[in-house]
This record gives sequence, structure tokens and C-alpha cells, in this order.
Amino acid sequence: MSRWASWHRLGVAELHRRGTELELLHRAMGFATLALVTLAPLLIVVAAADPFGHGGFALWLVDGMALSGRSAAALAHVFGPTRQVISTTSALSMALLALFGISFASSVQNGYERIWQAASVPWHRIWRQVVWLFMLMVYLYAQVQTRHVLAGTPRILLSMGVGVLFFWWGPHFLLCRQVPWRYLLPGAIATMAGLVGLRGFSYLVFTPLLVTNAISYGPVGTVLVVESWLVGVGFVVYGGPLLGRLVCEWLGHVDVPGDAPKRKTGEPPDRGGRPPPDEDTAPRPTERGPGPTATRT
Repeated sequence: MSRWASWHRLGVAELHRRGTELELLHRAMGFATLALVTLAPLLIVVAAADPFGHGGFALWLVDGMALSGRSAAALAHVFGPTRQVISTTSALSMALLALFGISFASSVQNGYERIWQAASVPWHRIWRQVVWLFMLMVYLYAQVQTRHVLAGTPRILLSMGVGVLFFWWGPHFLLCRQVPWRYLLPGAIATMAGLVGLRGFSYLVFTPLLVTNAISYGPVGTVLVVESWLVGVGFVVYGGPLLGRLVCEWLGHVDVPGDAPKRKTGEPPDRGGRPPPDEDTAPRPTERGPGPTATRT
């Protein structure tokens, strides 16, 4: 009982309840599906247009999942660079890819709105989703390029610093500045810490699993492992801000959801009506005696 009480004091039970209300697992699965169906083709085109030609989209996945050796080769076999990607991509295809990417950004924006209970962003501000999507591709491209410039601790520190800045700026920008900067910083730190932990988990679990699945199921097994990793990424992307909001509530910076603001003394009611009458002063219906008895004739 004492252990459960200590866990409850740490807020694990509250965090689990918030995650259930947010449908965190379902959102993470939706994040993974949209990322594989809508975002991955767009990133493949961007990686194919890389003037440095450092391995294409497969290298992005290998770097994000911390793969090496046979697992990296199995992933490169499925998502390897194709020289015909740019030549066969028309302007209409790029427009459709950008439209699908915006749907992915809209899904992330909706998750942030649910976490912070913010008002929905009007449709005519869709340009914010376009800018966020562009910055996401710039962030991913810069993360991959740093491996050719830095290594070891300097690269880790640089990647973590840039990641915190991106996940700090992203919710603030997508929510149209409805949430102050200082409230979003704990969530950005939690998100980056979760991605670092996911990278270690991927190195220990997904590296051998990718090889065995590639042998047993072929390219489909490789795609399933990548999809599982994307589910973990979605879980962290939404779970980090959720934990950050909970930290702000512990510190007293954000009101707890469901707490109605107290009305000050002497303040008129919200709906403009008269205050409810007191029980002692409220008029009571007059009591009537028994009606006249009907006489028979």
C-alpha cells in the first residue's frame, strides 16, 4: 500500500488517467500510420533531392533508429535511394505529397490542442501547418547531416539542444501562441528525453528484430518494424507535452482541468440573471384549504 501511495504521489496514476482520456495509444498508432503513408513519401523525395547524396531516406531511418550492420543493410534494401525518384516526380505529385503532409501536421496540431485544452485554430491559418511541416523536414535533415560533421558527445549535445528547441517551438507555433513559452519548456525536455530513451530501446530491441523479420517475412517484416518504431515516436511526441502539462500543474502554473474559477464576492452571476433566492426569503406558495364540498340535490 505504501508503494502504491508513493507512486500516486509521484503522479503516475494521474498521468495514466490523462493518457487514457487523450487516447494516447490510439493517437500514437494514428501518428505512425500517417507518418508512414503521408510523411515518408515526402521525406523520400526530399532525401532523394539531397545535393550531398548521403544515403537518402534509408540513412535517415538508420540514424533515427540507431541501427548498424545487418539491420541497417536490411533497412537500406527496402528504403534504399532510387535515382528515378526526382525524374518521375511531377509538380502535381509534389502538390499531393504536400497536401498529405499537411494532414499529418493537422493531426499533430489536434493532439496539442487536446493536451492543452486550447481553442481550435481557424482553417485559414493552415499556413502554420505548412511552416511547421517545412521546419520538421529541416530539423530531420539537419539531424542526419550532423553525423558527417560531428561525432560522439558534441553531436549528442547538439542534437539534443536542437531537438528541445524544435519541440519547444512547435506547440507554441501550431497553437497560435495560446500557451506561453515557459509552460511548453518542460514538455519539450520530456519529449527529447523520451526520444533518447526510444533510441536506446531501438538499439537493444529493433536491431536484432529487424534482421530476423527481414529473413522471415522479407520487406514486409522490415516495414512492420519501422511502423512499430513510429508508434513509439508518436507515443513520445504526445506523451512528452502531456507530462509537461502535468509538471506545470504540480508547480501551480496551470489550472487543473475541471476546476471552475471561483466567483469573487459581489460579482454578478455569469448569465446575468438574478441570484438564487434564499430558502428563508423565498416566497412560498399559499396554502389552500379544502375546496367546497359538493352538495347533492
